[in-house]
Amino acid sequence: MSAAVANYTDDDIKSLSPREHLRLRPGMYIGKLGDGTQSDDGIYILFKEVVDNSIDEFIMGAGRQIDITVEGRTVTVRDYGRGIPLNSLSAAVSKMNTGGK
Repeated sequence: MSAAVANYTDDDIKSLSPREHLRLRPGMYIGKLGDGTQSDDGIYILFKEVVDNSIDEFIMGAGRQIDITVEGRTVTVRDYGRGIPLNSLSAAVSKMNTGGK
């Protein structure tokens, strides 16, 4: 007994913009989408990236300290580094593959 094979044509091929791709498939970028109860949930990957950037700023001499605060389910990271130049802020936080380091 063989299963019917679905028809697969050119119409099935889709191209997504980087923004659409990120919205539809976030797990490809940050790992497993979980509720934070497992150590490999994507939220911890995002936290690690923020802390890594803060450490980079500190090592390059651009920050004097790194503060990490945990209040309930909210984590705040402050690195006193250079930040993002204001004219580039919108692009840096909304366009994929945009950065200065």
